[in-house]
Amino acid sequence: MADLKEFAEQLVNLTVKEVNELADILKEEYGIEPAAAAVAVAAGPGGGGEAAEEKSEFDVILKAAGGSKLAVVKLVKELTGLGLKEAKGIVDSAPAPVKEGVSKDEAEGLKKSLEEAGAEVELK
Repeated sequence: MADLKEFAEQLVNLTVKEVNELADILKEEYGIEPAAAAVAVAAGPGGGGEAAEEKSEFDVILKAAGGSKLAVVKLVKELTGLGLKEAKGIVDSAPAPVKEGVSKDEAEGLKKSLEEAGAEVELK
């Protein structure tokens, strides 16, 4: 049981780059699609958070693409594991959720990355 807690802790503390690398490994070596892996990783930490008073799950909302729409589309594609068409759809339909139910650290990391690409982002 302690090993599973430790493993869950490691998953929760992964950076965006590490999550992308994990998704690639899961796809190439085990045939698991990255979008399914992202859902599994996002669903993992939510199980024990009900007792905490502080909000433990956040939604990353893209409010506007900003001046460099192409860079934002590419970044959304990379961060979500979606195809180019789906990522473009999210950016075109802003305000739209990029990821939902993620940890505070992951949400802040996503927000920072998207803002660096020129997008307007909100956490809920």
